[in-house]
Amino acid sequence: MRLSVIGCGYLGAVHAAAMASIGHEVVGIDVDAGKIEALSKGEAPFFEPGLQEILSEGITSGRLSFTTDISAAEGAAVHFIGVGTPQQHGGYAADLTFVNAAFAALLPHLSEGDIVAGKSTVPVGTTAELAPRVAATGATLVWNPEFLREGWAVQDTIDPDRLVAGVPEGADGERAARILREVYHPAVAKGTPFIVTDYATAELVKVSANAFLATKISFINAMAEIAEVTGADVTQLADAIGHDVRIGRRFLGAGIGFGGGCLPKDIRAFAARAEELGRGESVNFLREVDAINMRRRDRAVELVTEALDGRVHGKKIAVLGAAFKPHSDDVRDSPALDVAVRLKGLGAEIVVTDPQAIDNARRVHPQLTYVADRDEALRDADAVLLVTEWDEYRREMDPEHVSALTHGRVIVDGRNGLDAAAWRAAGWTYYGMGRP
Repeated sequence: MRLSVIGCGYLGAVHAAAMASIGHEVVGIDVDAGKIEALSKGEAPFFEPGLQEILSEGITSGRLSFTTDISAAEGAAVHFIGVGTPQQHGGYAADLTFVNAAFAALLPHLSEGDIVAGKSTVPVGTTAELAPRVAATGATLVWNPEFLREGWAVQDTIDPDRLVAGVPEGADGERAARILREVYHPAVAKGTPFIVTDYATAELVKVSANAFLATKISFINAMAEIAEVTGADVTQLADAIGHDVRIGRRFLGAGIGFGGGCLPKDIRAFAARAEELGRGESVNFLREVDAINMRRRDRAVELVTEALDGRVHGKKIAVLGAAFKPHSDDVRDSPALDVAVRLKGLGAEIVVTDPQAIDNARRVHPQLTYVADRDEALRDADAVLLVTEWDEYRREMDPEHVSALTHGRVIVDGRNGLDAAAWRAAGWTYYGMGRP
């Protein structure tokens, strides 16, 4: 099937390459000429495991191409919209500028029977507002939300845990659902749940899933706050309650909280939309979820300060991590960078290292010092702060080896990913988040 993908950022580029990898002919379209040039050469413009391989394969096979010319969408059976919906400047609501621009550009190139499939995360009600404009061209609008995890986005696109299609009522909706099943034929053939629903439900599936995950993370961080004043260990607490099948252990990792380009903006946009609908009180808890999340960054700074006996100014702190999570170079709303910047503001000498995100971090916060080599970052440090749980920090960093590099033996584990007993046995003063 011939497909077009409008928007070639984290979502669109992965989707385009993944669809080509399962046999479709795909054209990716974006207004960013530099991004399109890189993608056309088979070069991934950001780090995502597995993307480089399927991108190169798609370009070489001829099934995948990229352009800035929106007219290239003509002739595609399905047009995916995968542009960003960032948080509005000066407010919490989602900024739909890119979504509206993408639709305005695409509409003149639609033909009778085309399917337009929105994948961007949008406020509930957006699809219903866009649908008449699409229908006027003879095409049909569906909403097909993405559920990608950065670091596993390729896998999640090719082999998703579920597929959701919000379609209009009647024959057009039935046809659109049938065509989407054909688009995702490998996943459908293996029994992946394919949920057909209305527009509003499809929109809410995405934001409510993110709201739940954010709530779960902030819940365990709220428990970490209680653990810190009672002497309890939040990691053991999470293990114990995680054995309850109704709860589960995933997303019960206490630490400096969540970040990235999805959870923070999505829960804020969800709450803002609820206010617009006159039901703000229904999701008031999301404000507190957000507040708990931000408090954990404050707590990380406090722990470093406490660890250095209140004297941060002039101290060298090695910050391990810049990306908001491992297996990604994404620094959008990164707790790791936020904490580093705050410590820099207190007069500390900050040296940041990360396996993938240094270039992106430097563009956002050039005032920090960055080094690619972990050991170089650790050399002569008064304290070590782990803020992104890459394996080379969490599992492959030997405390005895680090002792030979640093000036002090103080480590603050912002992700509770280290073996506290092993570090203490090596003579280190270990501080965890919500741990004794």
